[in-house]
Amino acid sequence: MTATYAQLLLAATQHLQTVGISSPAYEARQLVLLASGLTAEGLIAREQDDATPAHRAALTELLDQRAARRPLAHLSGWVDFYGLRLKSDARALIPRSDSECVVDVALARIPEQAEWRIADLGTGSGALLAALLHSRPSVCGTAIEASAEAGALAQENFDHLDLTDRAELFIGSWAAWTGWERCDLIVSNPPYIRSETLLTLEPEVRDFDPRKALDGGQDGLACYRNMLARAAEHMRAGTHLVLEIGYDQNQPVSDLLKQHGFADLSHHRDLGGNDRVIAASKT
Repeated sequence: MTATYAQLLLAATQHLQTVGISSPAYEARQLVLLASGLTAEGLIAREQDDATPAHRAALTELLDQRAARRPLAHLSGWVDFYGLRLKSDARALIPRSDSECVVDVALARIPEQAEWRIADLGTGSGALLAALLHSRPSVCGTAIEASAEAGALAQENFDHLDLTDRAELFIGSWAAWTGWERCDLIVSNPPYIRSETLLTLEPEVRDFDPRKALDGGQDGLACYRNMLARAAEHMRAGTHLVLEIGYDQNQPVSDLLKQHGFADLSHHRDLGGNDRVIAASKT
């Protein structure tokens, strides 16, 4: 039985819609591109051509995995973040567009030609640090990551983005890292999901993102408490801290920042209108 690429696109869209994928047409096209190896332009040019048996079989396999809620980023191996193409797999949290707000807020605090040193606590895939270094060529930074597997993924991203001369990787805990006082700005997207709500997350997150990158403890604030206690002890006065937060954590994280000697707080929402970032300065 034959089918054109246009028919494959339609059938894939209908299948993904049936299994509850929120953007079925977009994802269907991405999966057909993956299965066929065609470029976006090449697929448009060949939509009325018969798809090869190998391409049909590859698409069937990809659709089965996506229907099982394996994330699209894991199937493709890549994700777009702040204009960069990053490697993405099960070793680290998939970078999401909401986190681009962290980059925007941090960049607003870094002067254009500043030779600052920055750090990314719990870097995961390295997305935040990579985006900042790419946008500020005179800046260098450190990615701190407790997971050796996630750290290896971050290093791969720094390598393929040609950032290795400005991005160093520290594998270990925040407690073991001794670079706090050398930084002009620190960013972090720490685990902030309440433990009891992890099971309610979408399958793509609950079943495929590392739990340790999600679980913020009973109230979702455990990592903030740990981080800010160390930041208060070791960061220099006048340096900056930019944190991603959960949609309902603006007040409690603000209170923690003030308790630990941070001022000049600013609050920022993501494109969905949810509280997403708090920036502050050490007094």
